[in-house]
Amino acid sequence: MEIQYTSAQIAFRAEVRDWLAVNTPKSRLPSFDTADGFELHRAWEATLAKDRWGNVNWPKAYGGRGLDLISWLIFEEEYYRADAPLRVSQNGIFLLAPTIMEYGTEAQKARYLPPMASGEEIWAQAWSEPGAGSDMASIRTKAVRDGDHYVITGQKTWSSRAVFADWCFALVRTEARSARHKGLSKILIPLESDGLTRRPIKQLDGDPGFAELFFDEVRVPAENLLGPEHGGWAVAMATAGFERGLLLRSPARFQAAAARLVALYKAHKDRLSSSVGEQVIQAWMNTERFCAATYQLVSRVQAGASISSESSANKLFWSEMDRHMHRTAMSIMGAQAELESGLDAVDNGRWLDGYMFSLAGPIYAGTNEIQRNILAERVLGLPRT
Repeated sequence: MEIQYTSAQIAFRAEVRDWLAVNTPKSRLPSFDTADGFELHRAWEATLAKDRWGNVNWPKAYGGRGLDLISWLIFEEEYYRADAPLRVSQNGIFLLAPTIMEYGTEAQKARYLPPMASGEEIWAQAWSEPGAGSDMASIRTKAVRDGDHYVITGQKTWSSRAVFADWCFALVRTEARSARHKGLSKILIPLESDGLTRRPIKQLDGDPGFAELFFDEVRVPAENLLGPEHGGWAVAMATAGFERGLLLRSPARFQAAAARLVALYKAHKDRLSSSVGEQVIQAWMNTERFCAATYQLVSRVQAGASISSESSANKLFWSEMDRHMHRTAMSIMGAQAELESGLDAVDNGRWLDGYMFSLAGPIYAGTNEIQRNILAERVLGLPRT
């Protein structure tokens, strides 16, 4: 497959590259899972938004450029090539925003999208609960309608970005005595609400990338309901499709890592076996395959096709690809891989951080076991065991 670009797309790529060359921070920002790093990344979102680079495929009315998904892929390629900061607002701009555009009212689009685009409001995802992780249909957090408010009681866990974020989008049970996929609703909740307690959860690297959220009769305006009441499962599945499919993990993220892996191998190849070189080649080929498949999928979407099982296949591929790539990097570095700082550390421990994060890939966005079940049942037509 050969990807050919139009003259307009080539010009757009040059414009993106020139802007990033001038504006990308000269040194890497601290992790956005720290208080200082979070605010520095928020400021970067504002810098992107000022020139409408944060969300090039959004409508102009909400802070975008009104471009297509091919342009977004091009932007991502230049963004990662410039080694620009990771997007602290990814839960909002890549997951919630397209859901609001599909299910939200005009008032909700006008209220939530512009501050999301500017980084003024950063969003956390509040779905998982103790006893309801991969099986989201087991959610028990309840929201009871009281006049023009919902009163929410329950607990969420593994809420990404929730330690420092401003808002969360939560899946809750709004219909009494309902079960499984029925009776759920998606509600937008300010994280500074009375009765809402945040408890940080440390990651492997010690930073609080997640939080537990405790809701003790938290009152939220009924206008914060996204989509139909009791019909939140379909809304949540739309968000999950964006998470697993096109938007959360663009091919450029992995292509940039593959380029770094090739450079790492070249720096150490004199002491490495040929089998390691084969793993590096495989990692590079995987990223190119993923890129070609994504361009093909985007072309189909722009022609009117919808994404269904492809999102599960995508999620499986990129999560396993990422883990393989970082495992290969760790094998190249040997004992040095465990160093995060000091003269002998490689790239200031960046590979180690990436490796630890890659271990979560088969879990978040729906465990890979669940994605394999989906593909087995819905694509291959295999019976349930």
